[in-house]
Amino acid sequence: MYLVTGGAGFIGSNIVAALTERGARVAVCDRLGAGDKWRNLAKHPLEAMVAPEALDDWLAAAAPRLEAVIHMGAISDTTERDADALASNNIGLSQRLWSFCAARGLPLVYASSAATYGDGAAGFDDDAGEAALARLRPLNGYAWSKVVFDRWVAARRDQGDPQPPFWAGLRFFNVYGPNEYHKGSSASVAYHLHGQISRGEPARLFKSHRPGIADGGQQRDFVWVGDCVEVIAWLLEGRAASGIYNLGSGQARSFLDLAKAVFAALEKPEAIDFIPTPEAIRETYQYFTEARMARLRAAGYDRDFTSLEQGVARYLRDHLATADPYR
Repeated sequence: MYLVTGGAGFIGSNIVAALTERGARVAVCDRLGAGDKWRNLAKHPLEAMVAPEALDDWLAAAAPRLEAVIHMGAISDTTERDADALASNNIGLSQRLWSFCAARGLPLVYASSAATYGDGAAGFDDDAGEAALARLRPLNGYAWSKVVFDRWVAARRDQGDPQPPFWAGLRFFNVYGPNEYHKGSSASVAYHLHGQISRGEPARLFKSHRPGIADGGQQRDFVWVGDCVEVIAWLLEGRAASGIYNLGSGQARSFLDLAKAVFAALEKPEAIDFIPTPEAIRETYQYFTEARMARLRAAGYDRDFTSLEQGVARYLRDHLATADPYR
């Protein structure tokens, strides 16, 4: 049995779907709330649905049946200002799961974040050495919490403390795909563009406020959620060394490219409005992110990543354009 924390969330529910489709038994730890988040899990059998406050007791009882822990649960809102809540949820819980997996000899895959790279000025190299980790300058509390745990893990490694037999911290870049609908304004730009264009509105992209970069020319590493799930499955098969790994496509694409892909998938003529970047985020707004994927490739992962055009077309065709968009 696998435990997926945050298993009702975006990436977590796609992991649950992939595992159950392969015949695995899966338990989920998450909060569902009063909205439709439960729909992310509705198509898949679950061994257990565990409330976060009951997790420690559940783990003690379920330990003999577990094969691995996949820890996606976190407060992921980059605007969260309650640093105590971030510390408790994103650091404290992660440390307890690490210690549990180390004591029980269980593999652990956990979600780090590309937000750890801050403004990207120092690049996007997933070097897990202490010197490289110390150079990270996160721009918000969420990213800070991820850096703290990455550095704590590195310290356990470097000091020779007990650790899981295999562990991987994944720095997700701009993931898009099904089951992100509960995220509201934090859902991917691909999702929001689909909504705008489907309603007959122009696509809305930010203007550029930097010389030499065209409106909509800001670039991100957009990665199809199915590719992320494939990497996690591959890692759990035991083919790589433990460590921190970037998880993106390895190719930066512009928001204009993304909008064009959505128009093409919907077979609609292009109509784009460029709006000013809000002043509150204008000074720290990133103009470029691109995962350096050499470490994962060197570890042996040789599968191709889905192109932006292919991923957007698949997202719309198989999910957003259907009566039931959930995976």
